[in-house]
Amino acid sequence: MISLDFLDDVRRMNKRQLYYQVLNFGMIVSSALMIWKGLMVVTGSESPIVVVLSGSMEPAFHRGDLLFLTNRVEDPIRVGEIVVFRIEGREIPIVHRVLKIHEKENGDIKFLTKGDNNSVDDRGLYKQGQHWLEKKDVVGRARGFVPYIGIVTILMNDYPKFKYAVLCLLGLFVLVHRE
Repeated sequence: MISLDFLDDVRRMNKRQLYYQVLNFGMIVSSALMIWKGLMVVTGSESPIVVVLSGSMEPAFHRGDLLFLTNRVEDPIRVGEIVVFRIEGREIPIVHRVLKIHEKENGDIKFLTKGDNNSVDDRGLYKQGQHWLEKKDVVGRARGFVPYIGIVTILMNDYPKFKYAVLCLLGLFVLVHRE
């Protein structure tokens, strides 16, 4: 049978200790949110860190790689650059390489993307009637990565029970840990 010693520890805490642990947990969560918002401001990207969810960018990036993004408005988009973009009607952003750039006379830039491991460009992924992406569609541009560290995120999304188990264990750790 599984030992539930942590429940005894929680029962032995007085109200002050329990409030302290809950406040400590709240501080950890709010600190993480402040760091995320700070990264958004510094990088200029609404999502400064993303996880590669498919194998469409192999061999450059593999499923589970964690990408660091920037999105400076003044930097021009170049052919060969890896961008993360959002398509209207789709919730999940896509990580692909810029294949072609089309610049209009007025200076507007449109571009076409393709996954390195895909045989055709992304026009089939874009919304109906859209043949090019615009700068407004870009969430960010890849500036660095950490291999496979994002696999935990994929596991949590693919297996919700795993996600709840991890969250429960973290919550219990914070409640029981007395320092």
